[in-house]
Amino acid sequence: MDADPSGSSSTGSSRSPGGFGLFGSAGPQYSQTELAGVPLTGMSPISPYLNVDPKYLLQDTDEFILPTGANKTRGRFELAFFTIGGCCITGAVFGAVNGLRMGLSDTRNLAWSKPRNVQILNMVTRQGATWANTLGSVALLYSAFGVIIEKARGVEDDLNTIVAGTMTGVLYKSPGGLRGAARGGLVGLTLSGLYALYSNWDRLKGSSPTRY
Repeated sequence: MDADPSGSSSTGSSRSPGGFGLFGSAGPQYSQTELAGVPLTGMSPISPYLNVDPKYLLQDTDEFILPTGANKTRGRFELAFFTIGGCCITGAVFGAVNGLRMGLSDTRNLAWSKPRNVQILNMVTRQGATWANTLGSVALLYSAFGVIIEKARGVEDDLNTIVAGTMTGVLYKSPGGLRGAARGGLVGLTLSGLYALYSNWDRLKGSSPTRY
């Protein structure tokens, strides 16, 4: 009635019985022989500590939850805050640099003294506030027109950008009369058209040329 030592040793070497931990059984123990042929790329091997295949934990989709009917990209209303804030900061920086240039140019005949420093500082703050207000107002009008047109048409495309830019230029230059409004509309149409062309440049390059 002797047990076969070879059989018992082979069984014990392939998988040892589950050990006992502080909270009960620790699960089956996997030997190096069983895990030797399992590929390690892509988290394919089954974890000896979890009864879950890690490959099911890999997600190819986005890891955030969107409300019902929401888009994965931000709309014009969400981008409006970034656009207005970015234009205000850009205008303030540009105005400050321009004011420093103008202040140094206007006071180049004066010696370095407190009155000259105050005059340069006043020019910097005045120009910074002026340019920040100008670009911020233009961005506010553009964002408002963009949101209104998007809600009215129910679709987001480059036409909204071009129309919003044109109407922004017309309204911003409307105090200058019809000629000023037309000039502002032309500037807005040109800038918005260039932006739409830049946004679709990759798609235009990838498309095949049209044969007539």
